[in-house]
Amino acid sequence: MPKKTFLTCLGTRPEIIKMAPVYKALKARGQHVQIVHTGQHEAVAHELYRFFDMPPDIVIDLQRKSPALAHLTAALTDGLAEAVRTLKPDVILVQGDTSSAFVGALTGYYDDIPVAHVEAGLRTHQRDPFPEEKNRELIGRLAHWHFPPTEQARENLRVENISTDNIFMVGNTVIDAALWTRDRLHHLPRDNNPAIPESARDFLLQHRDDRLILITAHRRENWGAPIRQIAQAAGAIVAQHEDVIVVWPVHPNPTVRSDVEREISALPPSVRERICLTDPLDYPALIDLLVRCHFTLTDSGGIQEEASAFAKPVLIARTSTERQELVNAGGALLVGTDVDEICRHARLLLEDSAAYRRMQVRQSPFGDGHAAQRIAAILAPAISRGAEIAR
Repeated sequence: MPKKTFLTCLGTRPEIIKMAPVYKALKARGQHVQIVHTGQHEAVAHELYRFFDMPPDIVIDLQRKSPALAHLTAALTDGLAEAVRTLKPDVILVQGDTSSAFVGALTGYYDDIPVAHVEAGLRTHQRDPFPEEKNRELIGRLAHWHFPPTEQARENLRVENISTDNIFMVGNTVIDAALWTRDRLHHLPRDNNPAIPESARDFLLQHRDDRLILITAHRRENWGAPIRQIAQAAGAIVAQHEDVIVVWPVHPNPTVRSDVEREISALPPSVRERICLTDPLDYPALIDLLVRCHFTLTDSGGIQEEASAFAKPVLIARTSTERQELVNAGGALLVGTDVDEICRHARLLLEDSAAYRRMQVRQSPFGDGHAAQRIAAILAPAISRGAEIAR
């Protein structure tokens, strides 16, 4: 029986990371897996493709003339339609809740190609995060196979009347990727990971005995005053704890970068010198810092998951999360962006060892590192048998 073609639609950094284990698992089963890169995170994407040894088959040149979501959606629709006509896949794989994932699922629906949704069923049941919440709801109506990472995500899909025959709880592939990357980096000297920018490496070496807080912030709802408050909180935490340092990979958006740099530059020199602002990190560098950090303050969904793989407490700089499982397990707290609230919880983690231990989850609620193998075990036989797909 001839091989079937799985087409993965990837455009952002988290998609590439979370789909890499699925790509590898399907290839290990002898399947033909192709990649169309949709181009949103062009600056960091190709280094990731090289790290995971999964070169794209087609790269869409977005040529964005506007930041408007409608323009992005239109450009992706045209580009993915052409890629599908060229590659003629049997299955389209999408991941998460990005515009790439939504348009990939819509393209599959338009062309009568079954869609598999990796990391299905996440919900906040609110408008935010925008537009991700609506993207994942819509993908739920378009996909054939749904691979929720947790019981709560599976229940969300069931409540939305998705057929239980098409829902398979498998865990989250981000745990697969994080553990694989940690093991790959294990042989490197602690202070000599070449993926970490030289300035950050020197900073970490200078402060090697201090406790590290890793901060990331990029959500649209946090742009402006909220992100400035996160920066103010970072300064206050460092000012109150002489053995604490911060590494903050700053989002490339010019407004975000300007706001963060302005707040940090206004701090006293003795505080400012213990905060390292750096460009967005390559994935191996980020995993390295997660492994060594004391805790992380973030609005990133992916980092909430990755931190749980290494039993690192998470302070979530949001008022809601679609990854409530980690909050329920005690490994994360929703602290928003209020300076006093962030500082209060950070102080607990830095000064109360019992409180810190309570937030070190023994087992990530998002998976055990074998999610991709389960996905491949479900998809490959179904497609190879030529099973009838209810579209």
